[in-house]
Amino acid sequence: MTDIIYTAIRILAGFGAFLLGVKLLGDNLERIAGNKLKSLFDRTSQKTLAGVGLGAVTTAVVQSSSVTAVMVVGFVNSGVMSLSQAASLLLGANIGTVITAQLAALQSFDAAAIFMAFVLVGVLVERFSKKDKAKSGGLALAGFGLVFLGLDVMSGTLRLYMEGGGAAALFSGLSNPVLLLLLGALLAALVQSSGAVAAVVVTVAAGGFAFGGGGNAALFLLIGTGLGSVVAPLISALGANADARRAAAVYLLYNLFSALLLTAVLLLFPNLPAQTFGRLFAGEGTRLAMFYTAAVIVCDLILLPLKKPVVRLVSFIVRHGKKGAGEGGTFMDERILSAPTLAIGQLTKEIFRMADMSVESLRLAFEGFLARDLGASEKVAAQNEEISSLGEKIGDYLVRVSANGISLDDEKLVCALHNDVGDVVRISELADNITKYTRREVHDNLIFSAAVGEKISAMHDLLRVQYGLVRRIALDGEYTLMEESDKTEDKIDAMRRELIADHIARMSRGECRPENNTVFINLVSNLERIGDHLSYIAHSTDNL
Repeated sequence: MTDIIYTAIRILAGFGAFLLGVKLLGDNLERIAGNKLKSLFDRTSQKTLAGVGLGAVTTAVVQSSSVTAVMVVGFVNSGVMSLSQAASLLLGANIGTVITAQLAALQSFDAAAIFMAFVLVGVLVERFSKKDKAKSGGLALAGFGLVFLGLDVMSGTLRLYMEGGGAAALFSGLSNPVLLLLLGALLAALVQSSGAVAAVVVTVAAGGFAFGGGGNAALFLLIGTGLGSVVAPLISALGANADARRAAAVYLLYNLFSALLLTAVLLLFPNLPAQTFGRLFAGEGTRLAMFYTAAVIVCDLILLPLKKPVVRLVSFIVRHGKKGAGEGGTFMDERILSAPTLAIGQLTKEIFRMADMSVESLRLAFEGFLARDLGASEKVAAQNEEISSLGEKIGDYLVRVSANGISLDDEKLVCALHNDVGDVVRISELADNITKYTRREVHDNLIFSAAVGEKISAMHDLLRVQYGLVRRIALDGEYTLMEESDKTEDKIDAMRRELIADHIARMSRGECRPENNTVFINLVSNLERIGDHLSYIAHSTDNL
């Protein structure tokens, strides 16, 4: 009994080290490749193969097809990815799951001991490096080593226990394909990583365990992990919009089709790994990993031309109903928080959605001033209330992103985005000031000449030009426009000085009523300050 307890403890310890290694590897690879991944997601085209490749790379980086699928559901729910694009990425996610199983298969080679030494190497790199990316690289290397250390502890313990004959009967009894499928699905759903469970199964096979007495039994477990990986995205799609629910349904159909097809093949042809890869690879674990990899790729190749029919099918099954959480147009989604760098990219878009609203408030307020329309005040107040609420939500979301253990570079970007939110809110507040000048204009019957109206309209038009440049700089990375944006802001500053000088000259000639003075100077000063805030936003990430 004592031997069984010690064996269980060693296996659990090895599994814990393995999971920690997978997390360290995935988190730090995401930090290193995050900006590139963000760029790839932003530029995902309608080309199916490009989407499949991106899904495979993303899953390989984050080390979990469930996480990838949940992120994809979040992107669809946020409206930044179409259902067709999501369907391509989800196909690739299944390919990315085989990476961890292939890592487990490397135990069969002498290089595994060298890989375990990466734990020390990685820790030393992280300890003595000053650059953020080098530290992340060191932790990723340590995670890579921990994966092999955990697998080695598990396989060594299992091998010793098998030699004692204690577990042979237990594992040889697991022969029912349905039970094996359900067991694999349950384990993958609990761990939220089909790749991690697949790696353990490969390790168990390499350690001498023969599930169900051998044959295809271990493969049924691996197929079940694919079914288990759909649980997290299905749960995450609850309460989301129709397309997000369809994306989760697409992933379910993909994995269900693959499971049914592979199960039928395995029932018809016993001991397939040995028959197909037996001559190429001696180790049972390696043969199992290679067959599993080939099976996943073949299933994806079969599903590739079926993508459009599958999308049409789920669109018919999942009808548009009550609006989901993401149909308000927000780019923020909790599902994307598992990849902080991608979440930050989406937050930038969310801030500019908010900025669009602020610039619209400015337009309403300014046109209300020119038309002497008191009704514009209510429209601006309603818009600004929404802007204020959105600003608070973005601030809370930024805090949650920071809590995910982001890199120093990303932390600097989060701080810059906090400042951007403040600048956007300030623009809406300045727009509200203009509505107050309208009330004063109407109440005191202040009259401005047509020429003055044209000049301040030109100033407002320059602000809209500047905002267009700032948008392209921040959202599209067109930093070459920074100089043009700065020149536009200088023109706005110069226009303020010119308008005030002209106003003072008109007053000295008796052409302008003294009562106009406060309203006019405050108006042009507020417009100039809006230009300053736009410039702050453009330069907020200039030095990052």
